[in-house]
Amino acid sequence: MSQGIYITKNAAVTAAVLAAAAMVTIIALSVAYSKQKTSAAEGGGAGEGGGGTQVGPTPAPEPKEPWDRYRLPDTLSPVSYNVTLWPRLQKDEGGRYIFTGHSAVVFQCVKETDLILIHSSKLNFTMFEGHHATLTTLDGRHAPAIRTTWLQPKTEYLVVQLSGTLVPGRSYQLYTKFQGELADDLEGFYRSEYVEDGVRKIVATTQMQATYARQAFPCFDEPAMKAVFHMTLIHPRSTTALANGRDAVIIDTILEGTHVRITSFEPTKPMSTYILAFIVSDFGSIKKDDSSSTTLVRIWARKKALELGHGAYALNVTLRMLEFFESYYNTSYPLSKSDQVALPDFNAGAMENWGLITYRETSLLYDPRTSSNGNKERVLTVIAHELAHMWFGNLVTLRWWNDLWLNEGFASYVEYLGADHAEPSWHIKDMIVQGDVQRAFTVDSLVSSHPLTRKEEEVNKPEEISQMFDTISYSKGAAVLRMLSEFLSEPVFVKGLSSYLHQFAFGNTVYTDLWDHLERARRREGLNLPDSIHEIMNRWILQMGFPVVTIDTTTGSISQQHFLLDPDAVVDRPSIYNYQWIVPIKWMKNRVEQEQHWLTDKTAVFEPMRVSGGEWLLANMNVSGYYRVNYDLQNWERLFTQLSSNHQAIPVINRAQIIDDAFSLASARILNTTVALQSTRYLVQEREYIPWQAASSSLYYFFQMFDRTEVYGPMLAYLKKLVGPLYEYSMKIDRPLSHTMAYTRSIALSLACTTGVPGSNEHVLEWFRQWMREPNDNGIDPNLKTTVYCKAIAAGGEAEWNFAWEMFRNATVASEAARLRSALACTKVPWLLNRYLQYSLDPTKIRKQDATSTIGYIANNVVGQSFAWDFFRSKWDYLFKEFGGGSFAFSSLITAVTRRFSTPFELQQLLDFKRDHPELGSGKVALDQAIEKTTANIKWMAENKKQVLDWFNTESA
Repeated sequence: MSQGIYITKNAAVTAAVLAAAAMVTIIALSVAYSKQKTSAAEGGGAGEGGGGTQVGPTPAPEPKEPWDRYRLPDTLSPVSYNVTLWPRLQKDEGGRYIFTGHSAVVFQCVKETDLILIHSSKLNFTMFEGHHATLTTLDGRHAPAIRTTWLQPKTEYLVVQLSGTLVPGRSYQLYTKFQGELADDLEGFYRSEYVEDGVRKIVATTQMQATYARQAFPCFDEPAMKAVFHMTLIHPRSTTALANGRDAVIIDTILEGTHVRITSFEPTKPMSTYILAFIVSDFGSIKKDDSSSTTLVRIWARKKALELGHGAYALNVTLRMLEFFESYYNTSYPLSKSDQVALPDFNAGAMENWGLITYRETSLLYDPRTSSNGNKERVLTVIAHELAHMWFGNLVTLRWWNDLWLNEGFASYVEYLGADHAEPSWHIKDMIVQGDVQRAFTVDSLVSSHPLTRKEEEVNKPEEISQMFDTISYSKGAAVLRMLSEFLSEPVFVKGLSSYLHQFAFGNTVYTDLWDHLERARRREGLNLPDSIHEIMNRWILQMGFPVVTIDTTTGSISQQHFLLDPDAVVDRPSIYNYQWIVPIKWMKNRVEQEQHWLTDKTAVFEPMRVSGGEWLLANMNVSGYYRVNYDLQNWERLFTQLSSNHQAIPVINRAQIIDDAFSLASARILNTTVALQSTRYLVQEREYIPWQAASSSLYYFFQMFDRTEVYGPMLAYLKKLVGPLYEYSMKIDRPLSHTMAYTRSIALSLACTTGVPGSNEHVLEWFRQWMREPNDNGIDPNLKTTVYCKAIAAGGEAEWNFAWEMFRNATVASEAARLRSALACTKVPWLLNRYLQYSLDPTKIRKQDATSTIGYIANNVVGQSFAWDFFRSKWDYLFKEFGGGSFAFSSLITAVTRRFSTPFELQQLLDFKRDHPELGSGKVALDQAIEKTTANIKWMAENKKQVLDWFNTESA
């Protein structure tokens, strides 16, 4: 039993009545939501996890005609493309930027057919005798005549019907000529703009993943349809053209009365369309002469940025990490060059185009004078992530998007290994727990989550493919692969990986192919496991969620249960494993690490886990396993006692884990919330970053739930007591800070300002106003800028906001602009927030790539949250049109504007919104998650608000 808080009988009765009333409303709204979810569903088998009935969705009938299906038939296989594109970097007579081009794709007939389906979207074709294309053979024989052609917009096909049939084994060539718009939509072949020395400059660039190559030229736009690409770009002579391969031939000529340069590139290796890239710009480049390497490595960016040295760090770490990954994979880098390009406008963080990686400027450029440690780490880890893909994803590629996790999860895991090799003093491998494992837990604890891999038929439409690019694929994928590597050992894991890459080079795979190679490796090494890799890992791959492992140290009993944020939620996705896992448990008993134990059943008894007296037990060492841990109350109390007496007896990652697990168990109503709060008491002694980051993340939920209630004041008073010593300690350090201590000081300053530690807000305002007095001399520590900017703007008024806006508009370093853009949302002045919302959708003020995140920043402000939600609904049509079809940022926007929702009224607004907007595109899952989280928040508030208020009042007295 936890330490109790005395509550008078009248207060207890009042709280119970209020909670009961709230629960009646919740139940009614939850029933309404459940009816919406299951109205078209059929009953399924019951599972052990989740405590509810499982129902399976009824699959939609497959369309009769092949051109109405989203997947290509298996009748044709591309061999090569010969593509010429001419982007016009000036407007045409109609005021548009366009590109023209022609393409010849050679394909082989695999099965007899009289139909050619090839992807095409947003292209206008030149007609040949009334048809969109011509068809020829390569051997001089007659090809079947084209009977008719048409465009099928819904499934994005160019349909070619033939009068005869194609012959299996024979090759054919389909030729098309077309025109498209070089729009600013950040998809396909698109336009980016920037101003340098007062001159507006245009960049023609690409983003093909996942289904946008078809907007540049007709192609078989599926990852398994690998081919060789022969690319030619026509462009102004003052510009440079880049593609996946090195330039091979450059010719200056005159076309249509225009002086142009024609750049042809060496043919690519066999590759998928989604990693194709080409760019026309007047960017500059830097490279490092390295006679020991046969790979040309260059960084491309705005010339001014390179002149100021902003590309130097990226160049240095790229060379180091390429060497690391060649060694790690035991496979040479497959290409002759590695170009990395910083783009002013780019929707994702970066894209692993083979040999021509594209980045946001914030992910590639680093200014040592103005950028923070966080900016530097961002550059390091994103480069590591993209370089990891050059082998895992590009050389060996997923067969279909339902296995996206295999690409992104793997890169998200090994990015930490590559980054650690480049910057070993940063201890960056430890960051994966907070950066990915805990992030995955948050989403994967919802019944609206999904397994890492889905059935292929569940992922067909472009918006369904886009939904796969989520926290589950990236962060859960990283977490389970890290767990696999931990229990196999890194050497065994790498041996299996190397043989996998060698066998499937330039080919496509499914996840079971990797299991096969890892299984062979572990057998060769004589490693004993409780079951095969397939049997162990399929439980983590084929069913959503994760377990909470409960250990009773009084009896030695261990059990597992599907962890759900809302234990009353209905699990509507069946699992053949009944939400049970084979769990590797690394554990410690009284500071001594023990031999790994496997939990293979739902419950078991393991005598060594019985403890007595003052002994304590800690499971999931270094959070190597993808599960949460609960204990009997006595063991929790003993862990808290150890933290208070000598917290360093517990490893730093596990100190953070104790906080994370306790708060998450409390959110799921498994552990009393006041017990979870006890895990923070020791923080008054803590000086390490990772536990403080865990506490900040866990308490962030409390801020979201309580900053509109009477709990907020006592909560701040308690946190002020905790953070005061850390603030005093960190601000007095006069030696160079370690990488993580710089982060710790930033957390300390932020919490100190929020809670009102004496002197903190005064320091922040003075630093900011000194900058206002001398705009050309910003003396604020780069590692504190995010906090200083936000807190100063929040404490100030129109003058501070306008100054920051002016600095944002004039910023020449992308990371500085990003900090200011975020800080501008911190103001407490309502009309400034509303004006900023209007700015967010004006591309002359906020770049289109930043629109959704800017709205999200405003929603994160307690004053701006309701404004952002109203704005989101009023601008829905525009937002959905611009971002809803396939933008990765769209689901994040929905999450941001609904994160604070915790009342029945807000839940009803969400249900009404879903009812009124049946077409949600890539935001469907995010809205379901918002409804589920809001339902859980309402229940949690009803049950916990009173006891949390009393606890904070007592602790802050």
